Amino acid sequence: MKNIFLVILCATLLSLIPSCKKESFTSSPNARLRISTDSLKFDTVFTSTGSVTQSFKIVNENDQQLRLSEIKLMGGTASPFKININGIASPALSNVEIRANDSIYVFVSVTINPSAANLPFIISDSISIQYNGNQRWVQLEAFGQNANFLRNEVIATNTTWTNNLPYVILGSLLVAPDVTLTILPGVKIYSHADAPFVVDGTLLANGTVNNKIIFTGDRLDEPYKNFPASWPGIFFRSSGKNNLLQFVEIKNAYQAVVVLEPSLNANPKLIMQQCIIDNAFNAGILGSNSSVQASNLLVSNCANNIMLEKGGSYSFNHCTVASYSSNLLLHKTPVLSVTNFAAGNPTARDLQATFTNSIFWGDKGFVENEIVVNKQGSTIFDVRFLNCLYRASIDPVNSTITAAIKNIDPLFDSVDVTARIYNFRHNSQPLAPGINKGLTTPLSVDLDNKPRPVGVPDIGCYEKQ
Repeated sequence: MKNIFLVILCATLLSLIPSCKKESFTSSPNARLRISTDSLKFDTVFTSTGSVTQSFKIVNENDQQLRLSEIKLMGGTASPFKININGIASPALSNVEIRANDSIYVFVSVTINPSAANLPFIISDSISIQYNGNQRWVQLEAFGQNANFLRNEVIATNTTWTNNLPYVILGSLLVAPDVTLTILPGVKIYSHADAPFVVDGTLLANGTVNNKIIFTGDRLDEPYKNFPASWPGIFFRSSGKNNLLQFVEIKNAYQAVVVLEPSLNANPKLIMQQCIIDNAFNAGILGSNSSVQASNLLVSNCANNIMLEKGGSYSFNHCTVASYSSNLLLHKTPVLSVTNFAAGNPTARDLQATFTNSIFWGDKGFVENEIVVNKQGSTIFDVRFLNCLYRASIDPVNSTITAAIKNIDPLFDSVDVTARIYNFRHNSQPLAPGINKGLTTPLSVDLDNKPRPVGVPDIGCYEKQ
């Protein structure tokens, strides 16, 4: 009897002493873990070096303890982000225990020097949380260099952008119908990977030869700064009108310029003057049953440099359209494709397109016909090539060709794919075949804003001085 009493007394005492009570851990992969957020966005715009701290909570929703095998900041000690896990400052911590139906906090800080030119505009990292064979993530995003940051912005009133700071687009940007966004010379616009620039109103981008307007992706660090498809592109939709791009460079987009549906008035939906489009993953210019007037335009090294489909009205004068394969983009399709229908949609629409004093060229051995014209139905179809230089084994059908220079190398000044050197001006030694072979037009300058013509106009966007 005495022994039984001692056993009961010991068990009672042990139950009253927490340190003596062994709590079990759940090892089930189905254990319930709740994280208060899946991302932290540090939207503070720094004007000087500074730090901001945010936090999130990890909640164990089980009736047993849960052991996190690791919480880790993936960028480690080199990351501009720092983490503190329940009072312990470390980029990684193993075997973190959370009591049943309890939680811990993870504090995240970021220190930014906005004047550091080597910083990207958007700084990213992530935190990995592992337990019972599972892995969860919390994404981190902070503003880097000082800029005008616009997240899911709608331009709802007439607005002018100046070049005091770059503009960084996150999520998307929309110019509303009947609203004009004016962009002044020297403005630089950097778009995130998920951020299209959508124009339902009017975009007036007026650069100058010495202060061009730049559209590109927001990753400026190597190797990403030269990647195609680093941002979606500019989309001129059905209600857009009277759009102008002058001295504008559009680089590294998925589809650089997309122009949709007919103009709402007698003007072209989009006028492009002295612009450069380069390194688009899909299309440099995609026109779909719309209207574009372009002069002194360079479209280079895109998967599909110019695609015009479903009809429309187009005029291209003194343009150079050229592609050379690289380790990022192979030249596999014609640099110019013109149709009055769309793939998968045989409905034919009226098409009028004129190409004057222009070069259509790609590196040898990849595409036999750099200009392709396809027609369906009996709608109006008028496609003309006047004084153009191009590569083709078979001339495009359904088109009128006048004074062509065919299958003769245009002799660009210098092209070095490995070094990413692309100078599409005319070579003079030996003399490029497009020099003094153009048709006289009202244009008085070239892409460099230098006089045109010098003698007889040259073919292409540049005039040999």
